[in-house]
Amino acid sequence: MKSLVSVLLIIIIVSGRVVAQTKVAAADILAQVNRGEAVTYKNAEITGNLDLTQLANKKLKKFADEDNDRSTKEYISTVTAPLTFSNCTFTGKVLAYYNPDQGIMYFNNNDKKNEIYNTNFDKAVRFENCTFEQEATFKYSQFKEGISFASSQFKDEAFFKYTKFEQAPDFSKVKFNDGAVFKYVHFPAGTNFSQAVFTEDADFKYAKFTGNTNFEKAQFNGLANFKYADFSDDVKLQGIAFNGTKDFKYTQLGGRKFSEVVSGEKNK
Repeated sequence: MKSLVSVLLIIIIVSGRVVAQTKVAAADILAQVNRGEAVTYKNAEITGNLDLTQLANKKLKKFADEDNDRSTKEYISTVTAPLTFSNCTFTGKVLAYYNPDQGIMYFNNNDKKNEIYNTNFDKAVRFENCTFEQEATFKYSQFKEGISFASSQFKDEAFFKYTKFEQAPDFSKVKFNDGAVFKYVHFPAGTNFSQAVFTEDADFKYAKFTGNTNFEKAQFNGLANFKYADFSDDVKLQGIAFNGTKDFKYTQLGGRKFSEVVSGEKNK
């Protein structure tokens, strides 16, 4: 009997090691990206900041800063191979956008760096059933192929302002525990936010949804800001819930007022 118990304990311990998350340094992943290798991790804990804005292929691009009418340097890094993360935890920040001046008060504007760093993705990117412990920033990023965050959880802020999706992104069953920003994003047909949960503010101001979009059973528990957003007629809203405040001022759905539509869909 004791032998049988010992065997069972060994099996449980070994099984536990199989499903346990293996620690992987973000620096090792960045090295793979810089070599142009496809990145695939499952059941891994990614330690350190995964900063994709400082890749070896970083290039300089200049443009006019509309906020202060001064020249700002934009550096663009490009991830050239697919990224696939399944059931992974990111303990540090995940950055595809970085502004050194953000959050810093300058008494002299000449002290500002006036630099921003962006990252584009040439191949498919998947963060499925993953947990982001700190902020995840994809502001201004361009995703040329498929992108999925299905069943993932953002414990800190998630920034997708001005993000460009060439193919429909999948945010189904995603939990946003902090603010989620999708301001100015043009979503292609097939975008999926079904069963997504927004615990805090969800900013979709000026967003445009082209073609079929799925918001079935999505929950908005904080401010749902869809001011100036534009939806096509082909949007699924069955079971959508607005449990916090909401702003549908100037929001359009196929030429109709969005608020008039969602008020009848909430409890279906």
